[in-house]
Amino acid sequence: MKKLFTISVFSAALSLGGSPDMHATELTFATFNVSMEAQNYLPHGEAGDGTVLAELLKTDSQPQIKNIAHIIQLVRPDVLLLNEFDYIANPEHGIKAFIRNYLNKAQGNALAIDYPYFYYNTVNTGQPSGFDLDNDGKASGIGADAWGYGFYPGQYGMVLLSKYPIDTAKVRSFQQFKWKDMPGFMPTKKADGSPWYSDAAWAQFPLSSKSHWDIPLLVNGNTIHVLASHPTPPVFDGPENRNGIRNHDEIRFWVDYLTPDNAGYIYDDKGSKGGLAADSPFVLLGDQNASADGEGDALNTAIRALYHHPRINNSNPPASAGGAENAADNPNAPFHTAGWRMRADYVLPSTSGFVIKDSGVFWPAKADPLYPLVGSRGASSDHRLVWVKLELSAD
Repeated sequence: MKKLFTISVFSAALSLGGSPDMHATELTFATFNVSMEAQNYLPHGEAGDGTVLAELLKTDSQPQIKNIAHIIQLVRPDVLLLNEFDYIANPEHGIKAFIRNYLNKAQGNALAIDYPYFYYNTVNTGQPSGFDLDNDGKASGIGADAWGYGFYPGQYGMVLLSKYPIDTAKVRSFQQFKWKDMPGFMPTKKADGSPWYSDAAWAQFPLSSKSHWDIPLLVNGNTIHVLASHPTPPVFDGPENRNGIRNHDEIRFWVDYLTPDNAGYIYDDKGSKGGLAADSPFVLLGDQNASADGEGDALNTAIRALYHHPRINNSNPPASAGGAENAADNPNAPFHTAGWRMRADYVLPSTSGFVIKDSGVFWPAKADPLYPLVGSRGASSDHRLVWVKLELSAD
């Protein structure tokens, strides 16, 4: 079994060992769905307004957030994508507060860690559409009627933390890319075969339930593209499978983005067109909510196409003792990344630019002293931190 160790655009320079080693030849990339949106629910289960997390981040005493920070400090990734970290416009109240009050303070026996650079931006979750997207007869503007499921703008957001500078002028976001503009999009239909979405809604419907980001990092004179996303869960719908279909096409977006001959239709939020150049090294990160092994409820053709894309190195898949123990009768269990027994979270490096040195999923077995960090969703998250250590190469 594998070992368990080892920003609108904002960037920040902090201390506590966050400065990158400008001669480093190895970097660890990680993704972690931290489920911090769960902090924003009121005692009786109603959705909050997006301010609760900001309040909690003002202190350094929240057990779930401390455990999340503890896990990050144990793995110590150089580049880390956090999914389900609410978008909070003022970084002092959001991501900088998390770094300052939790990551910069040692948790348990781990050492404090710092990230001098970060990127976050608005997302489609919780953004009111003005339409009845779930066809329940009411255009509530929130929940399933938002452009991405959520009860307030920025719920289920994401943020990238990095020890290396971000080329902020060249970041590409695809939050506004319209689903209708994807050639061969998978249609969503009612039982009678008519379109699920009204013509007016479909004309404005974004493909991404949160966003898709291409974030260039500057590492020792090289540019590494971080491709970040968090497609919608392929559940919580009906026979029309509208969420499963959207999940499929959100993942297919990356398949096309990595295939220059297929990427001509893609445009970013600044109007620039095309995908990623064929010789550009990248690492694709995020909770894809789909299994390349065929488990779960997703339409798996897109995740399989992405996982087996010729530009992606899928060797040495991350694994854990805790995952194997969680579903002992399942041969895929060592590679699971979520407590509900599926591989949903991925760190996928390009075949060019890197050699995979090691990988893992932070999921200690029950007998491990660190198991309480992942013992329940309330302890940290229902997902696990997934990491891959890469050696920079000239290929």
